Amino acid sequence: MEYRTGLGYDIHRLEEGLQLVLGGVHIPHTKGCVAHSDGDALIHALCDAMLGALALGDIGQHFPDNSDEFKGIDSKILLARVNGMIKAKGWHLVNADVMLLLQKPKIAPYVPQMRAALAEVLGVEIDRVSVKATTNEGLGPIGHEEGVAAYATVLLAD
Repeated sequence: MEYRTGLGYDIHRLEEGLQLVLGGVHIPHTKGCVAHSDGDALIHALCDAMLGALALGDIGQHFPDNSDEFKGIDSKILLARVNGMIKAKGWHLVNADVMLLLQKPKIAPYVPQMRAALAEVLGVEIDRVSVKATTNEGLGPIGHEEGVAAYATVLLAD
């Protein structure tokens, strides 16, 4: 059996009056992500990690932000498509570990829902999906509530 690891990253600006969707979960907040899709930085980072593990490029190559097809799209659909690409190549997800960087709101109450949503889309047991969150201690754009970022690592096996 062969293994591959992948690393993904995404960042989105936050603005008043937009919806906040992270890990496939709508989170009540006054700010949301500025994006062509639904702006789910967590899922975008996870997609990039999965694509990167097999050297399949990045999310922007497969789902360009200038395409009307992806305008406002639910990022869970993008994740399902990436998972399909991985499976078509004969690989499967062993585990995923995602870290959100967001000053507000607190994410801990939503982590179980996020893990369940991601596991369902990926077709894996929930214990194969880890979601963590941290603040930026008030530092930089994330700390000043101007943005949200996410890092993801994955292990794939054939």
